[in-house]
Amino acid sequence: MFNPFDEKPIPLDDMFMDWETIYPKPYCKNTVDPYTKTRIILMNGIEVESALFAHQFHRNCSNNDLRRDISVLRRSEQQQQKLINWLSPIDETILETTIGYEHVAVDLTAWLAQNEPDPYVKQTLDFALLEDFDHLYRYANLLDLDQNVPAHNLVRNYVEITPGRPTIAEHRHPVDTVFGYVDFKKADIRSKLNSLIITAAEQQTMNFYMNVGPNYYNDLGRQLYQEIALIEEEHVTQYGSLLDPNATWLENLLLHQYMECYLYYSFYQNEIDMNIKPIWEMLLTHEIAHLHKSADLLAKYENKQWEQFIPGPFPKLLQFHDTKDYVRKVLQEQVELTGDLENVKNVNVLSDNHRFFQYQNRVNHDINMVPSHTVIREHQRKHRKDYRSEKDVHPVEALEDRTTDNTTIARTKEKAPQFV
Repeated sequence: MFNPFDEKPIPLDDMFMDWETIYPKPYCKNTVDPYTKTRIILMNGIEVESALFAHQFHRNCSNNDLRRDISVLRRSEQQQQKLINWLSPIDETILETTIGYEHVAVDLTAWLAQNEPDPYVKQTLDFALLEDFDHLYRYANLLDLDQNVPAHNLVRNYVEITPGRPTIAEHRHPVDTVFGYVDFKKADIRSKLNSLIITAAEQQTMNFYMNVGPNYYNDLGRQLYQEIALIEEEHVTQYGSLLDPNATWLENLLLHQYMECYLYYSFYQNEIDMNIKPIWEMLLTHEIAHLHKSADLLAKYENKQWEQFIPGPFPKLLQFHDTKDYVRKVLQEQVELTGDLENVKNVNVLSDNHRFFQYQNRVNHDINMVPSHTVIREHQRKHRKDYRSEKDVHPVEALEDRTTDNTTIARTKEKAPQFV
């Protein structure tokens, strides 16, 4: 298996790109493979996380020599982010890009959950998976309403578009979004990678929605972006809770660079677009240089060796693929779960005065004002049913009806749904 520490790094100054290199040929939105697009979206989020982390490191460091070293790495990461993000074509609408973001969220989360050795981390991934799955459904209905574009053409049926845990039921009190953390000194490398990857991915989705949402061209879309951006805040809090707060800044820097090497190598191996594949290869060489420099800094300033934190060779490579059957299984088994401090519980076992219900009554007391519900209701009014792309009958009987949007499941205490 590939070990980035065995590779000879390029000189750091060789990482910097000129304008011709940094401004790439965009993909064609009509012909791009959806998984090429998901790889681009994910790596954009990974590079944004790297840059934001390095800025926070800079602001919490008093050693200017170390801050200069971090600045060199950050400038390279910023160039990489610009190259990747500008792969999006001019003619791709915000909402079409959004479908890609939610496709990433579903298939990435499902893949990580299926390859997660820690039961607690896996449960955390499964829990939010059903919520991002529902976001895809809500945005797809908006896309069909506003642009008459069927979202299944964008995802090519790689992922189903059907209700998950309804977005209206996802609004939880902030204290119930703070989960327990993973001890990075004891954790499997896959748990470290999975926690870092999903946090970066959800953070980018949160940032994207809260920045582009106000620019949507009608009120219904603006409102939907606003609501789902707040759910992404919950997800970023939840996933960020998994990261070990006891890890030092330099330990975290090393893990970030290893994660980036792992992802670029994974995607270089899997990429089918011959215009994109060389980009992954080039940026892998940059990240290997970042990784070696981070290891040197860790040894210099903390007298620690990279072998204390990372096994070296990569674990199983990340590969986007069809996860429909897995998502269906989780949906059937976990649709009625909600947060309760560091754990998840079935909404029906919560006490009647639980803060979940109090928060719901505060935020969603007028159901007809909830944007995620309004979008579906409007589609049902105009087309007599919602927009879906399903491989089979919905796995949860209570969510089968295409003429009525269910606003009670996972939100109110009631008899558990019957599964089929």
